Amino acid sequence: MVDLPYSEIARYRLMLLIRRFEETVEELFSRGQIQGTTHPCTGQEATAVGVCAALGPGDAVTSTHRGHGHFLARGGDPNRMMAELYGKATGYSGGRGGSQLMADYALGFLGGNGITGGSIPVATGVALAIKMQGRAGVAACFLGDGASNQGTFHESLNMAGLWKLPVLYVCENNQYAMSMPVRASVPIADIADRAAGYGLPGVVVDGNDVEAVQAAAAAARARALAGEGATLIECKTYRLSGHSRGDQRRYRTRQEEAAARERDPINRWRDRLFERGLLDEAADQALRAGVEEAVRDAVRFAESSPYPDPATLGEGVFA
Repeated sequence: MVDLPYSEIARYRLMLLIRRFEETVEELFSRGQIQGTTHPCTGQEATAVGVCAALGPGDAVTSTHRGHGHFLARGGDPNRMMAELYGKATGYSGGRGGSQLMADYALGFLGGNGITGGSIPVATGVALAIKMQGRAGVAACFLGDGASNQGTFHESLNMAGLWKLPVLYVCENNQYAMSMPVRASVPIADIADRAAGYGLPGVVVDGNDVEAVQAAAAAARARALAGEGATLIECKTYRLSGHSRGDQRRYRTRQEEAAARERDPINRWRDRLFERGLLDEAADQALRAGVEEAVRDAVRFAESSPYPDPATLGEGVFA
C-alpha cells in the first residue's frame, strides 16, 4: 500500500526528482552506460505528480512506455528503477524488463508496457475487478494522445461507460505521437471531447499546472467512488525531450521548444511556492541538492549491483 505525503513542497521535490532522474538517464544512454531504449517524460512532471497526489492507498495505476515519472510519483524507489535500467538483479524486474516493464504491486503501480494503448484495457479490467469485489478504490490509467486513436481506447471507454467503472483515463497530450503532431492525427481540438460518445465526462486541464491536475483527478476520483463511473481527463502538456534516445527532434522547431520551456511545470510551481511564502532561495537550493544526491545514489547503487545469475535465465519465462 502506498502512503505518501503530497504537500506543496513534497510535490515540488517529486517533480524535481523526476526531471533529474530523466536527465541522468538520457546522459547515461548517450555515454553507452545503459543499453536498450528509454522514453523520457521531461516536461510532463506535473501530470504524473498531480494525478498521483489525488489517489488513495488502495488505488491502482497503469502506465505507458513513458512511465518513469508515473512510477516515481507513485512512490517508486529510484535505486531499484535505475538498477533495472542497468539490467541489474536488484532492479524491479530483476534486470530483465528494462525501462518499460517495471512494476510494484505493493504500491498499486501495475507497470507500463511497450504497446501503444496497451495499459488502457488493463486499467479497465482492474476497475471492473474493483467494482465486482465491492472495494473502495479506482484505477488511474495514463495514456498518450496517440493512444486515443487506438481501438483499445474506444472499446475500453465504451465498456467503462456501460458498466460505470471506477477508472480515471488520463490522457497526457504532449502534442506528439513520436513525430506525428496531434493536430495531424486527431480531427478535433480536444481529445476529451471523445468521452461524450461513451456517456463519460471529458475534462481538459493545463497539464503543466500540478494543482489543476490534482484538482481534476480528485474530482474524477470522487465521482468514481460515488458510483458515477469513469472520467476522461486530457492534460495538455509538452514533451521537452525527444521521443526516445537518438531522436533529433527534426519534426519541430527550436523556437517551438523554447516557447514550451516558458511554460515549464517545475518553474511554474516553484514560482507559486515562492509567492505563497512556502519556499525561498536557500530552501530551493537545498531541495535541488538533495535530489541531485538521491539520483547520484541511484546510479551508484545500480553500478555496484550484480547482474542476474545466468542460472536463473529460465525463471519467469512462460510459453
